[in-house]
Amino acid sequence: MASTEQDALALREQLFHERVRECIICTLLFTSLYVLCHFIITHFKKHTDFAAEHDDEDAAVNRIALGLCTFTLAVALGAVLLLPFSIISNEVLLSFPRNYYIQWLNGSLVHGLWNWVFLFSNLSLVFLMPFAYFFTESEGFAGSKKGIMARVYETSVVLLLLTLLVLGMVWVASAIMGNDAASRQSLYDLWEYYLPYLYSCISLFGVLLLLLCTPFGLSTMFTVMGQLLVKPWLLEDLDEQLSCTRLEEAAVSRRICSGKASCWLNLNMELLQEQLFTIRNKRRKLELRHRASPWQRNLGYPLAMLGLLALTGTSVLIVCFHVLELLLDDAALPRGIEDASLGQVSFSIFGSFGAALQVILILYLMVSSVVGFYSSPLFSRLLPVHQDTPLTKIIGNCVSLLVLSSALPVFSRTLGITRFDLLGDFGRFNWLGNFYIVFLYNMGFAALTTLCLVKRVSWAVQAELIRAFGEGGTRGWGGSCVLVPPSSPLTLSLCPGLHKLPLPKPCSRRLTQPC
Repeated sequence: MASTEQDALALREQLFHERVRECIICTLLFTSLYVLCHFIITHFKKHTDFAAEHDDEDAAVNRIALGLCTFTLAVALGAVLLLPFSIISNEVLLSFPRNYYIQWLNGSLVHGLWNWVFLFSNLSLVFLMPFAYFFTESEGFAGSKKGIMARVYETSVVLLLLTLLVLGMVWVASAIMGNDAASRQSLYDLWEYYLPYLYSCISLFGVLLLLLCTPFGLSTMFTVMGQLLVKPWLLEDLDEQLSCTRLEEAAVSRRICSGKASCWLNLNMELLQEQLFTIRNKRRKLELRHRASPWQRNLGYPLAMLGLLALTGTSVLIVCFHVLELLLDDAALPRGIEDASLGQVSFSIFGSFGAALQVILILYLMVSSVVGFYSSPLFSRLLPVHQDTPLTKIIGNCVSLLVLSSALPVFSRTLGITRFDLLGDFGRFNWLGNFYIVFLYNMGFAALTTLCLVKRVSWAVQAELIRAFGEGGTRGWGGSCVLVPPSSPLTLSLCPGLHKLPLPKPCSRRLTQPC
């Protein structure tokens, strides 16, 4: 009897130590993410909003709101890394099943991370971010004593009214959609029904936003990569272009100097200054391309483009294969599980290589969705600026990134990018089991991605060829630059597509009456 009690005590002690170890690991991981997000937000925030000499009360309010934004951004980054961390943990446990130094990496820890991310995502979206926004906009009730606590009271009242409004709308929507007895009974359960249902709607919105932003971002990535890397010299003489640009810069500079020195010339100095700035930027880009090594110029750019094409093509192929699985077997639908049994079987038929490819694709799709989000005309105003981003825009960015990142696990599992089933409350969304929604979602992603990719790549190749042949058509017979108008018959005969390019029109000098 004593041995049985001793074994039970040892088991409880072991469970206690495991729980303490998991809390310490989660705290260290979240602290690291919080510090990283603090540096990111500090890089973009507007310093005048946090200057104490401007207004002590406003500066303190902005610092509190900044802390809430940092917390939300840390949760968003944790949601992005949640699925890759789970996949990597499973492969590590498969490779080293009895290693003493990785015993802390188990299914209980991963499941706890999923639950914490889900809880903090709900907390940030429903309470923290609305509180931060209303807190920065509040001034206190009329007639009350001014101070931070007056703002806290006003923000709490406004947030309470907003919460009641949202819960009432969810209650009405749930009562309309569910008419059975179980649905009516669940209407009175706040924690087990309201918040998961509300987060399910937010997650569905985030998944739809990812569907719209990711294909556009995949096509935009080629343009961004083309601007960051040095392009090879394709059918063009870079030395001649650089010489012509320098001559053009010198000519514009002389026109500006002559216009300032003489009162007989009525020149548009603002237009000339803008033209000089454009020419100087072009010259710097040409000098950068000219200084690049042949390896960087002829190997870096093609490899980057081929890598983007390979990742995008692999994503489309995986989605198409998942569509076939949906048509043949209902088991391909995304589902949630309650217990994370890691280290049992790999989630890819290609083993560790397939798991690494899944992690790369998940991160690539997330980066592409963020690029597409900020490149879209609707959300381009939210793009943060270095040291010049106001606090309200920071709040908007944190909310947008949290919506996108919290939907990433559901997005990846719905498209079949990974076989890792959704853990915790992430798998409780009702629409995940709807075949028509999942099927149409996969078809829409494959169609939009293929369309954007083909349009972007074909247009880019056509523009490069037109630009290269067009620059070749404006050269002289001896290889020197000649001033031939782009719309002249000679240029159009040498390069038929040059008139489609947005080339600047040459300015003519106008003489006016003396001053």
